[in-house]
Amino acid sequence: QVQLAESGGGLVQPGGSLRLSCAASGFALSNYAMAWFRQAPGKERELVATINRYGRIRYYTDSVQGRFTISRDNAKNTVNLQMDSLKPEDTAVYYCAAVQPGRNWDQYDYRGQGTQVTVSS
Repeated sequence: QVQLAESGGGLVQPGGSLRLSCAASGFALSNYAMAWFRQAPGKERELVATINRYGRIRYYTDSVQGRFTISRDNAKNTVNLQMDSLKPEDTAVYYCAAVQPGRNWDQYDYRGQGTQVTVSS
């Protein structure tokens, strides 16, 4: 069965950290570029971070630059998102997605169910 499964979300205080993981099954993650999206209630989905197949090219949206780090381990078929210095505005459901190289980031082949991140005191 082909799927992506996120984990690591939860409730954290402002300034805290979380590490999200995305595990792939049924396909080789190494064939895909990977992205993390988020969607907050009442807001549009936002592309947060991306990483190419070999982990050499990374992108971050401006609001998370310097605070979030995307990484991948193709041998373990996982991609991670380290989130530091979290802010209340980071509260959202976070999704990972697998995109074939060369396609737009919203043209993903697979997407996980999402994990809730809540930043609140």
